[in-house]
Parts: sequence; C-alpha cells; structure tokens
Amino acid sequence: MHIDDVLRARKSVRAFKPDPVPLALVTEILEIASLAPSGTNIQPWKVHVIAGDVRRRLEEEVLAHRETQPSDASAEFPRTSKRKEPYTSRMRKLGKDMYSLLGIPKGDQAANWRQWGRNYQFFDAPVGLIFTIDKDLDAMSFLDIGMLMQSIMLAAKARGLDTCAQGAWNNYWTATRRVLGVPEDEYIICGMSLGYADETAPVNTLVSEREPVSSFATFHGFE
Repeated sequence: MHIDDVLRARKSVRAFKPDPVPLALVTEILEIASLAPSGTNIQPWKVHVIAGDVRRRLEEEVLAHRETQPSDASAEFPRTSKRKEPYTSRMRKLGKDMYSLLGIPKGDQAANWRQWGRNYQFFDAPVGLIFTIDKDLDAMSFLDIGMLMQSIMLAAKARGLDTCAQGAWNNYWTATRRVLGVPEDEYIICGMSLGYADETAPVNTLVSEREPVSSFATFHGFE
C-alpha cells in the first residue's frame, strides 16, 4: 500500500476477530516502527506486548480492580489540560456517533460502564500493547512515543492488521503495573489493541470526521 492509502485506511477499530497474530509479525511491525523519530534520538519508548494467558490475566485483574476501586480512574502522571471549544464538540460528536452504532442510548450509565470496560479487554484483540516511559523524562518524550505509536498503527495497517490507541490504560495503572511488573520509575501512558478487525461489527463502520487544512494551518511567506 502507498503511504497515502495507509493513512486513509487506518482508523480506530473497536471489535476484533480472535485470530492470533504471529509473534514474528508483531516483531516485524515493532522493528519498522522503531525508525520513528525522537528528540536527539533518545528513543524513550518502552512497550509491553501481551498475548495469551498474560493478556487474559491482565484483562481479568484490571476489570476486577475497576469494579472494586472505581475511584482509581486517573493517570499516575500529571494531566492538567482542560478541554474547551472546539475540542469538546469534536469529542462529543465522536461519542454520539460511536454509541449510536453500539445501540447505547444517552444516559444509560450501566451500558456506558460496560462499553468503557471493553477497553480493558483490548476490544477482544489477541494482542495488547502497553506503552511506558521513564518518569524522569519530560513532555517532549511523550511526543516521541506518540510518533512511535503512529508508526506502529501505520505499519500494522500496511500488513492487513488494525489497531486502536487507548488512553484508558493510564487508568487503573496499579493493577497493570502489578501484572506486567512495570518498574516503579516508569509511567504507564496508554495502550493499544492489535489484531484483525471484525468487519461485521457495526462500530467498525465508524469513521471520525477530520477538519479541513484551512481550519488548523496558517501559511506564512508563500507567494
């Protein structure tokens, strides 16, 4: 696939087939994605790649923790940003479209809670990735990991796989740290589902809207 086609085809998938993804293929994706840039080439990314029994244990323990400690739904690292317009409208539009496809009516808190829990099942994807970072690094290194993640998502799509980046995994991080043995000097930033999309799932028909270039780009010095 041409890179433009990969960019157009990539989207967040929230329902996967159970078909396994070979370790060799996952390794190949990570190898090519590791060519992503990073400030002064520090390559700060660390990735826990999870499948099989460990993936099942992680799912079970995080979901159990979520039920017994719901107040732990916050990241360990500082998050002080406040979303305002136009960002809140874009977020709400995506949520409305997605929950409509899922058949979850507005105000159904029980159904919302169950759907949010699907994050911690990696939406049934056979492979999960958890991204961590050294606590001594600053926000610029978070950008580096974002570039690695984008590279993983594009490399996966080029090979016929789909993904979903998941900020939800920086919640309930104490359970994730325990199961995966993440060192205390690393933050758990986010996760990602990796596998083959279930094309029959209505939620996978969702394509999020994009703003035109004119709404976010300011051009200087062009004739």
